[in-house]
Amino acid sequence: MVPDVSTGSDTQGLLIYLFGPGRRDEHTDAHIVGAWDMAGAPDPGRDPTVTYGQLAKRLDHHVDLRTRELGTRPPKHVWHCPVRTAPGDRYLTDTEWAEVTRRVVAATGIAPVGDDTACRWIAVRHADDHIHIMATTVRADGRRPRTNRDGQRAQAECRKIEAEFGLRRLKSGDLTAPKTPTGAERARADCQGQEVTPREWLRERAYAVAAAVHSIDDYFTVLASLGIQVKTRIGPESGEATGYSLAAPGDNIFFGGSKLAPDLSYNRLTERLPTQDVADRPKAVADPAEPWRRTDSAARGVLTALDSGDDATAQGQLDAFADTLHNLARATPGPHQAELQAAAKAFNRARRSAIRADHQAATELRQAARELAYAPNLPGGLAIALVFTALHLARAAAHWHAQRGHEQQAAAAEEAFRHLQTGYQQAAAPHLAGLAQRAPRRQTIQRFETAVREAVPDHADRILTDLAWPALATTLARAETAGHTPRVLLAEVAASRELDTAERPAEVLNWRLTTQPNKRARAARQPSPVLGAAAAPPAVQPSAPAVSPTHEERRRHR
Repeated sequence: MVPDVSTGSDTQGLLIYLFGPGRRDEHTDAHIVGAWDMAGAPDPGRDPTVTYGQLAKRLDHHVDLRTRELGTRPPKHVWHCPVRTAPGDRYLTDTEWAEVTRRVVAATGIAPVGDDTACRWIAVRHADDHIHIMATTVRADGRRPRTNRDGQRAQAECRKIEAEFGLRRLKSGDLTAPKTPTGAERARADCQGQEVTPREWLRERAYAVAAAVHSIDDYFTVLASLGIQVKTRIGPESGEATGYSLAAPGDNIFFGGSKLAPDLSYNRLTERLPTQDVADRPKAVADPAEPWRRTDSAARGVLTALDSGDDATAQGQLDAFADTLHNLARATPGPHQAELQAAAKAFNRARRSAIRADHQAATELRQAARELAYAPNLPGGLAIALVFTALHLARAAAHWHAQRGHEQQAAAAEEAFRHLQTGYQQAAAPHLAGLAQRAPRRQTIQRFETAVREAVPDHADRILTDLAWPALATTLARAETAGHTPRVLLAEVAASRELDTAERPAEVLNWRLTTQPNKRARAARQPSPVLGAAAAPPAVQPSAPAVSPTHEERRRHR
């Protein structure tokens, strides 16, 4: 059950909308189901002789008295709160909706129980699944009602009503959710044939750009390059920017950063996007796979932060992880990209909570994620390994939020997990099958089986019977060619995090091995100790696969 509180100044105008046909003729059988005084509230929906003006006059009675007394009309005196049941809920009767209304106006301070001088209000039903509560916020004693935190109080009362009425239990809010589009915004988007409103479209573009840039100036520059209109607010004393607003290309409606999402405000952005010199930005690296490995390594640190007990650090890491998801989706084109984009969008809700994030604690991950945004595309192993890491981080984030009662954030992280899981399955299945087809000779596999039993004795049987074992054998062969000792490497990656809860331990080890560097290629890129700088390689080397082909693969192609 979802309430949505807003205020206005036109009583009759709102009545015309509530009892009218709706913007798309969606209103049917509009009528009053509850009022401050059912006998004193004429119903245009049931009595054709009643006009909107007559009902507006009754509702505005105390407002008009106060206007004559003060000489000016009280501002924003119309209080409006639609209440909608969740999709799939049963339809409530008029009597049930009347009870819902009485409880909501009591909880929000519009009409406390037993208060004979409370505001006048009505509830109009013009659809099966929702009502509109409207009130005029001047009491009979001339005072304004105490409606501070009315939206939060309406939410809390709706949670109780859901439990008592047997309705779907929605998640409690914590005032960190982004502002939802208004009905007018949705109607405008429908008229223009758009699936999302300009507010939602701008929000996702702003998040994606903020994840990739290195300074607040770059943020505005990239947004403008996308055709988005940017206005900055300059402080009169400092002469520096203090805020900004955005509008979609060709649109004339601007939204402030905080109106898109709390963490897109100017102040919040500057906490994680400080001004940097060009010299501080990432330079080209010799190994194009290095940004992928660095991001995967830094992302694994989020798990440690979630277990540390330092909530501010953990929240900061989750915020940086959200940026990582945006850049990962951008850097991995393919059939699974849509799922990664959906995961990044869903996790935006999990990146913030009532806990203030320590962004400095996540500097390593944020910098690695930004490098990933500009890294060359490396389809295959490294990209899938990072998706696999992200998959487990999303599930851990959901658990962390749930432990702290962050219901909306936990639900968002679970949604991101499901999208990542689907994307991973789409990308990993053919890759693992390809690795299995290139398994080394039987003698080599037997040697690797011995290495597994020596390095990971407690999990050896599960690893060797895992369906992903042939793929892991191929990856071990590649790692050996790249300069690693299989037994030592297996022991290292197995010890990096527990395997007890892994359903497919061979698959887990395969991705951990995939992110290991090519030791021989790295040694070849080091300057010669004899020739010095003259023998140093150029700053950027041609792209190379993340791991070298095995001896078996080279032999087969001869």
